[in-house]
Amino acid sequence: MKLPVSTEWVLHCATTLAQLEPGASASTTQLAQYYDLPAAYLAKQLKALVRAGLLAATTGPRGGFRLARPAREITLLQIVEAVDGTSSPYECREIRQQGRGALPPEDCRRTCVLAEKMIDAHEAWRGSLAGVTLADIIGALPESAPSRTRLRLTGTA
Repeated sequence: MKLPVSTEWVLHCATTLAQLEPGASASTTQLAQYYDLPAAYLAKQLKALVRAGLLAATTGPRGGFRLARPAREITLLQIVEAVDGTSSPYECREIRQQGRGALPPEDCRRTCVLAEKMIDAHEAWRGSLAGVTLADIIGALPESAPSRTRLRLTGTA
């Protein structure tokens, strides 16, 4: 499975925001500079997280993005699905019924075994991401990471 590069961006940005003090925010410009990303495109991706209720946005000179709820309540799956959607990356087009090797209709009454296995794999992937929260990610970072992130992103420790 290959996800767009923007998925990596929002996962990292959400993790970065989770390292800030409660209620603190960071602007698109700050996040874009922090990761050397194009600000305009990053803003679109962050807005998708706002629409999904994962981030909150404020406007004005001290505006920016912050987590909309505690890090322990935001899963990696919610972040990924906010920007990439919920559909499976695999679509069975029933080619088993086409061409010289076409199976007879009576052999195709069940769902294609390959489609079943791909669905199983997608569900396992989703289940894995649903079981990991931003708090879990923060807990796995080096102890010095949050204060380093706050200092480099917002100038506060």
